[in-house]
Amino acid sequence: MPLSIGEDAPDFEAIDDEGNRIRFSDYSKGKVVLYFYPKDETPGCTAEACAFRDEWDEFRKLDCTIIGVSSDSVESHKKFKEHRQLPFKLVSDPDQKIRSMYGAKGFIIPPRISFVIVNGKIIHTYNSQMNATNHVREARLVLEKN
Repeated sequence: MPLSIGEDAPDFEAIDDEGNRIRFSDYSKGKVVLYFYPKDETPGCTAEACAFRDEWDEFRKLDCTIIGVSSDSVESHKKFKEHRQLPFKLVSDPDQKIRSMYGAKGFIIPPRISFVIVNGKIIHTYNSQMNATNHVREARLVLEKN
């Protein structure tokens, strides 16, 4: 079961697409969209990532950081980011520890779920495997109101 609105966003350390170790708490003091997706370069995941890319300027105006998480390798993330010209961080979660912390684990296919986090608190979640690009719209609408 995914974490709920009002809960604290768990802190974690992970390796980003540039091979750097990041700590989530370095970003969570402001506005963050943390989105979990199944796999780099698959149709739905590419559509979702490119939709976030296409709305990047709007999210920046809202002073929001975007971080994508999947179990893909750092090298896969690097290639995906370069190929799709993604301006935000992708982090590798090969053992799905981050997914577990956020209650974002699935059975067969890892779920597509996004969390809008403001000052370390979850203010919105959106869970839809099929409507990949709606994650972007949902997150932006919530952030525009906060």
